[in-house]
Amino acid sequence: MGKGEGEERLSVKPPKTWAAGVPGVAHALEYALGQMTPATTARTLLSLNQAGGVDCPGCAWPEGSPDKRHLNEYCENGAKHIADEATRRRVTPEFFREHAIAELDGRSDQWLNQQGRITEPMIKRPGDTHYAPVSWAEALELVAAGLRGLDSPDEALFYTSGRLNNEAAFLLQLFARAFGTNNLPDCSNMCHESSGTALGQTLGIGKGSVSLDDIHQADLVFVVGQNPGTNHPRMLSALEETKRNGGRVVAVNPLPEAGLMRFKHPQKPRGVVGRGTPIADEFVQIRAGGDLALFQALNLLLLEAEDAAPGTVLDTGFITEHTSGFAEFAEGVRGLAWPDILSATGLTRAQIERVHAMVLESRSVIVCWAMGITQHRHGVPTIREMVNFLLLRGNLGRPGAGVCPVRGHSNVQGDRTMGINEKPPKPFLDALGKEFGFTPPAEHGYDTVEAIRAMRDGKAKVFLGVGGNFVRATPDSAVTEAALRSCRLTVQISTKLNRSHTVCGDTALILPTLGRSDRDVQASGVQFFTVEDSMSEVHASRGRLAPASPHLLSEVAIIGRLARLTLGDDLGIPWAEFEADYALIRDRISRVVPGFADFNARVAVPGGFLLPNPVNSHEYRTSTGKALFTRNAFVDLRAPEGHLILQTLRSHDQWNTIPYTANDRYRGIKGSRRVVLVSPEDLTSLGIPDGSVVDLVGVWTDGVERRAPGFTVVSYPTAPGSAAAYYPETNVLVPLDSVAEDSNTPTSKDVVVRLEPAT
Repeated sequence: MGKGEGEERLSVKPPKTWAAGVPGVAHALEYALGQMTPATTARTLLSLNQAGGVDCPGCAWPEGSPDKRHLNEYCENGAKHIADEATRRRVTPEFFREHAIAELDGRSDQWLNQQGRITEPMIKRPGDTHYAPVSWAEALELVAAGLRGLDSPDEALFYTSGRLNNEAAFLLQLFARAFGTNNLPDCSNMCHESSGTALGQTLGIGKGSVSLDDIHQADLVFVVGQNPGTNHPRMLSALEETKRNGGRVVAVNPLPEAGLMRFKHPQKPRGVVGRGTPIADEFVQIRAGGDLALFQALNLLLLEAEDAAPGTVLDTGFITEHTSGFAEFAEGVRGLAWPDILSATGLTRAQIERVHAMVLESRSVIVCWAMGITQHRHGVPTIREMVNFLLLRGNLGRPGAGVCPVRGHSNVQGDRTMGINEKPPKPFLDALGKEFGFTPPAEHGYDTVEAIRAMRDGKAKVFLGVGGNFVRATPDSAVTEAALRSCRLTVQISTKLNRSHTVCGDTALILPTLGRSDRDVQASGVQFFTVEDSMSEVHASRGRLAPASPHLLSEVAIIGRLARLTLGDDLGIPWAEFEADYALIRDRISRVVPGFADFNARVAVPGGFLLPNPVNSHEYRTSTGKALFTRNAFVDLRAPEGHLILQTLRSHDQWNTIPYTANDRYRGIKGSRRVVLVSPEDLTSLGIPDGSVVDLVGVWTDGVERRAPGFTVVSYPTAPGSAAAYYPETNVLVPLDSVAEDSNTPTSKDVVVRLEPAT
């Protein structure tokens, strides 16, 4: 059937105006029971996100203290994701004998995922058309020999996704650096790198500063460029608590999202038989890329309000004591013109002033954001402007206030904390070298975009991916696929089949690993590992299920064995001991990574522990020792005449690159993913009928046009000038060299396209 497999005839209904409720429970159970037995479903779901249970492999939203957790502490998408991992279905050597790699490469993402868990190591040798089974000993020696045979350690890439646990992530970066490279690209490069960059520049640490209690206590929460109802649904429970405590919510997004309209909590009577809770008090339907101009406008209004009533609007004491750069920032904002602001945002001045009034009435304000902000060319300046906004009224370092980048992958923040970073800070390298007795490389490595360029240009020849689906998560699909196929060796450490297994180097290996829900037994007994959530809380995760196959190894075991085979015992790093007892890894982490002292003892406490954030004690590790106001150039993002700004997004029935079905329930789409959502106003001006089939043609300054064929146009209440379509189908349209300034994040929310009749 090709890459449209699983799709039915498209049907479109009006988008939903509320999220979750009984349908959310029903859909979760329906999917779970399709993957697991009823007994496994009950055992798995009841342990999900519980102290002593398994941490959800989905998003990184925190759970709260153990005494406040519900018996069913998971959302619809979390239940689907854990069921997807705990599936009864298996991909065996017989499967690979029956299906050529070229055939698998023509299958859909959904079909590949639905085949189940991979059971044994597999290899494609040069010239082979099929994968074949290989022993662990031979597979690992092949990888080690491939690494040892490189002319330079920098010809190797060590990629990781955010599903990797802290212990394995620490070992992976130790392996790479002991090998001699900082080439540690990761999925954070493609999602929240702009957040880390902007927060590092302005506050001195690239993490959020708020807790779950802060969300509950806030007077006002901005939810900017994100869709909690699909991407981190448990956030809706937190926002419901905000509302019930008297707080308010402002949603800023080009598309109306059901979860931000009304939430029916499926574990409370009002969410089952009642009307639920309205979430957004103000829906700010911004034009794509207009968020920077919006926060500049709010900052201008705050400055003018202070001019009119000196000493009553801005927190001048906070500004004087804890910040620098205010004068230059203020000068830049005061130079803005309202016609330009309204053009960039697509809003009325009256609506912006309504939001401003809400800000004036609020003592504590939090700004939350996700990839609708970070994946723009000006994503870093936008986040810096949000920081300016918070600094003006002292909304840092006190309850109910702060910055809140909402991570979409379960341990992506923890991986960075553990050293998965192509640009590691010197203190980290010094501590690592001191602990293990070697000098780590200091030269910066490749991030994800740079890694693709390096493969393309022949500078990188071995790709080792731990988790994730690199080929479908990255931009410029044709370039990325050609780059991977040019490698001498590609290695994927995975639980399930995806297209990164079908886009192969000359030699390719699939190394199957334990899932998060699997019981991990090593020489010292049953192991647990740890993760860090979006709010810097570190806690344990313990798999409960029998492994999908007796031939699986844990990620810790695979990485440790590869390191020993590649490096030998010269450095004296006890890789085998680490594999036998993960507590020994945590002992080393406690001496290398700040905030992890007494790691083993602290993580044994139910619920784990909170990492310190210096911002909350007004310690700013910046060049001035203070929080920095910044002056950010105004941007009015406009497509040429006859074009639109396309943002790529997930459907509701999707986790990262993997669709579970071809439906998007909350947006009213059923039966197909090849749709493009366009406002009725734009359809009229472009002369394109609703329901017509078009090709999406991406236009970029390199003069190369990229085409995604066969998308059905759906009239949808998105902001005029802005369109939306699902990824990974539209990743082909995102040029490799179209990246955010400073962070190098692909601009997946900032794609200039025109709609042409399908060819």
